Amino acid sequence: MGEYQRAGAEAHGAIRRPGEAAEESAGPEGRERPGRLHAGQPFLRSGPASRSVFGALDLGTNNCRLLIARRSHGDDGEFQVIDAYSRIVRLGEGLLQSGRLSDAAMDRAVAALSACADKLARRGVTQVRSVATEACRRAVNGPEFVRRVYEETGLALDVITPAEEARLAVLGCQTLIDRTARRTLVFDIGGGSTEVVLLERTRGDKPRAPAFRMEAWVSVPWGVVSLGETELADAGDPALRMEAYERMKARVAEHLKPLVNRMRGDVQLLGASGTVTTLASLNMGLPQYDRRQVDGSLASTTELVALSHGLARKSPEERAAIPGVGTDRADLVVAGAAILEALIDLGSAPRLRVADRGIREGILRSMIVRTDAAVAVRA
Repeated sequence: MGEYQRAGAEAHGAIRRPGEAAEESAGPEGRERPGRLHAGQPFLRSGPASRSVFGALDLGTNNCRLLIARRSHGDDGEFQVIDAYSRIVRLGEGLLQSGRLSDAAMDRAVAALSACADKLARRGVTQVRSVATEACRRAVNGPEFVRRVYEETGLALDVITPAEEARLAVLGCQTLIDRTARRTLVFDIGGGSTEVVLLERTRGDKPRAPAFRMEAWVSVPWGVVSLGETELADAGDPALRMEAYERMKARVAEHLKPLVNRMRGDVQLLGASGTVTTLASLNMGLPQYDRRQVDGSLASTTELVALSHGLARKSPEERAAIPGVGTDRADLVVAGAAILEALIDLGSAPRLRVADRGIREGILRSMIVRTDAAVAVRA
């Protein structure tokens, strides 16, 4: 993995562990990130932050997601989204068994990334950061794939560490942290891993400048794709399906043990991921997904667990027929639900704050804050 020279903490304002310093990211083959929209086009065009257009791309184990935004007025790091893109690419499909990214998976990802590069160019993006997570970290041919992406799309993927992934997730959904909560468990359920951060507020008397201490952090090496592949066969019987669900939950719970004794007192739960938003939408009874209703909403943990059990007992065909699940998520939602229940079991929170945001938003905030700081220095 040293071949990547992976990123440290670029997310200004995010959480760092005591004594941990930020590192500079590098692109494929160790050179500084070129960050180009496509070959020959410069990554950074000069100009004030107010006119800058920022791009944040997150290539995960399951999805390829892009946000394009402008700096908005108000608090530092805030932005207005002007374009977005999301496609399921299943980059990590079969990785658990082979240790490699398959040709078909890489082809799907490159096609999606090419579409992202076109959007970035059309929107006149001035700064872009493209990150890749667990699938590229784990695959033996990850560096080869990163080079192929750069050659074919001009996008320099920054294969980030789990620590950086967790920091960006926290930064992306920090505005949903309850200002009255002393401690918050923030988690992001991905395709290949799940990042979990326990935060403790250390300064809360200034509403626009809260500060947090990372009390604990765990990177669980299971996500909806990798965990789902541990239970490939459909047992055909609801009771046997539930047994498979419990096995998946137990796999995750084993990695959460370092947090068990730290979940004392009242702890806010803040969850990000397609799993959390999908289950919240289903629990709300929405006929179709509506981000405006889901993002920032509160969901009963008891109801989410009951819903998860109901989904686990259904066949893949029955799940696929549910509006809001569909074929693409039918075999992933149960694994995601098992991860979510393991996290809920850590504490006694009656409700979960739902975040339809995460790494991309964290990337945008870090770039905007960095640009603002550079402008201030020049001024």
